[in-house]
Amino acid sequence: MTEAAAPATTASREADAALTAEAGSTAEAGSTAEAGSTAEAGSTALGTPLRPFRFAAAGEGNKQEGGARKFVQTAQQAEEYGFDTFVVPDHLGEQIGPIAALGALTQATERIRLGTSVLANGFRHPVVLAKDLATIDVLSKGRLEVGLGAGWIKEEFENAGIPYESPGVRLEKLDEALTILDVLLRGQECTFDGKHYQVRGVKGTPRPRQGPRPPICTGGGGPKMLRLAAKHADIVSVVPVTTKNGKGLLSGITIEKAIEKVNLIKEAAGDRFADIELNWAITAVVITDDREKTAEMALSALERGLHPNLEVDVQLSVEDILNSPYVAIGTFEEIAEQIRRVRQLTSMSYVGVFPTQMDAFAPVIPLLRDE
Repeated sequence: MTEAAAPATTASREADAALTAEAGSTAEAGSTAEAGSTAEAGSTALGTPLRPFRFAAAGEGNKQEGGARKFVQTAQQAEEYGFDTFVVPDHLGEQIGPIAALGALTQATERIRLGTSVLANGFRHPVVLAKDLATIDVLSKGRLEVGLGAGWIKEEFENAGIPYESPGVRLEKLDEALTILDVLLRGQECTFDGKHYQVRGVKGTPRPRQGPRPPICTGGGGPKMLRLAAKHADIVSVVPVTTKNGKGLLSGITIEKAIEKVNLIKEAAGDRFADIELNWAITAVVITDDREKTAEMALSALERGLHPNLEVDVQLSVEDILNSPYVAIGTFEEIAEQIRRVRQLTSMSYVGVFPTQMDAFAPVIPLLRDE
């Protein structure tokens, strides 16, 4: 959940590269037979109840998607397909402004929830942001989901003359911003004296339609971001680790790594883990009658360096690719079964797809809708 694929989607690249050291423990995926027996009992391998699936689509309004004028049509199409949420990323490059865009969608859509995936905290003061977000929730009649991350593209900050601070400072600021938003988005008065933000008696207005406040989403791939997400978020995005240059690591896409990250979230969240909705973004959807052959072709392309945004740091098997939460290969029914297995093994239930994958993925939704 592009990073807009999910609330995560994609908070997906908000797993700031310098914050993405791997979690120390490892986890076993378990056998398919074990997965099936646990699922029949109505709980995941982690002992939590199976959550209903939700599905998020995304749009940036860039040239590849038909520009800003087609953006509204894309959101309306996502609503017609049955996606639960439509999210917008936050970059200073060739895309529409997320706040204004969501304002337009409050009037152009009727049922689909609207979100950001994710806003860069360094671009806006949290008090100003809270006002805009509360307004969107009111105008949408309570359909907002708030995705917020630390900001990760150094060039965007520098080109705009906005300080791009160290990973530790950006994480501290995100922690404080989420604390402030939690108060203001409840319509309460906020007084906050932090290291980076000071707020003196500001009341959150207008009061959002949702109670106690609109859900907040953040996440990442490294332990520091995931622990922060476990502290604050209602929705946590689980994403692969990235390098300092923002490239994804091939080793991070396996089901074992996803389980490892979820276990970290579970430990950090404590008693509130059962209340957290876990999200991930499928980066590639390939509809085919031959899963194995297609996975072999994908591995060959990776080995030849045909995926410039992915760094090959390990050698994966066809089975690794087919079991990955982040790749969906097969018939619609096979992809639906794969997603069921991911949910059972990881407790992740909120599925995001990239803008270019929305049409291909749409037929999978009715196969999972009532589960």
